[in-house]
Amino acid sequence: MTTTLSERISQSAFDGSRLRVVLLLDLYDGAQKEFLEAYEHLRNQVASVPGHISDQLCQSIENPSQWLITSEWDSAPPFLAWVNSEEHVATVQPLHNCVRDTRSLRFSVLRETGKAFEMAPETAKGRLQASPRLGDGVVRHALTFTVKPGTEDIVAKILADYDSPNARVDEDTRLRRTSLFMHGNRVVRAVEVEGDLLAALRHVARQPEVRAVEEAINPYLEQDRDLSDPDSARMFFTRAALPTVHHVTAGRHKAEDIRRHALFYQAKEGCGMALARLLAEHDEEAADDPASIIDSSTIFQRDDVVVRLLEAAEPIDAQPAQAVGIDGPGKVARLGRLLDGGSNAVPADEQGVSRFLEQSEMTLITDRRAMES
Repeated sequence: MTTTLSERISQSAFDGSRLRVVLLLDLYDGAQKEFLEAYEHLRNQVASVPGHISDQLCQSIENPSQWLITSEWDSAPPFLAWVNSEEHVATVQPLHNCVRDTRSLRFSVLRETGKAFEMAPETAKGRLQASPRLGDGVVRHALTFTVKPGTEDIVAKILADYDSPNARVDEDTRLRRTSLFMHGNRVVRAVEVEGDLLAALRHVARQPEVRAVEEAINPYLEQDRDLSDPDSARMFFTRAALPTVHHVTAGRHKAEDIRRHALFYQAKEGCGMALARLLAEHDEEAADDPASIIDSSTIFQRDDVVVRLLEAAEPIDAQPAQAVGIDGPGKVARLGRLLDGGSNAVPADEQGVSRFLEQSEMTLITDRRAMES
């Protein structure tokens, strides 16, 4: 089989390939029995989730405290819908008392060998990733939360006035960039990390300048949290996670010639993934269009919240339809059907598209490349 390599930097949850999820766990001493009981409950719950194929529980032959859970899914979207749900949060809660540390890895299945695969129908074989993608060594992630209405200006000032933490986490991990936006009372913090995302997030959370900012905004949050309590902090950041579902970089413009923007989309209930997929289709096409002002796009999605981070070479209001993600036949109607508010949310005329762009563009609070000592 000939292997072709995508010439542009990209990642996507929407290529239709099977997904392999790997969860590495380090158990507390003496927690094995409690862990196995919790796993049995988790296994029975996840087995009924649409899109789940199988899972395995493995124990290290070198260190019995190290365990591995692998699961296979028919594609990434059903897994992401499950792992980001409140049902999942409640299901994995008993594991927290048993596990000292965890690391979750997610992979598209690109190649497969073995008799079972060779005897499988061609339709099943077709669910492999079509070709390798080119990476840039950067992990992109976002967090989102809401503040009490009326406190937006206070929160914006607190979030803008802080000293950037040291970028270097360890010899393999570096915090590269943090961009913070607001839309109404919703805050979105997008981060770019070279290396281990979890290690970088833990490093940032320990920095005194960051902890001071987090403590300062606590009174204004709609959802209470106590970052000094590990369980409370874990629950908050689990619910605040806004994973990347698509990224593409065309790389046609110099870094100094592009500006960063973020657009907020509120999907109808249950339509968040479909909305993210529609925007991803648009941005894939834009990456191949030499006339496009969009140099890169990152789409974050959780439940019915979709955030699209754009790097553009010109003011995005110069090409509003392209900036909104509806530049193409039928896209206006499709987007309107998925947005909360229906077809009235995105009028078909040019003036209406420009108005939607103005309403959906988020306010940039701060955009920083973390300092390195």
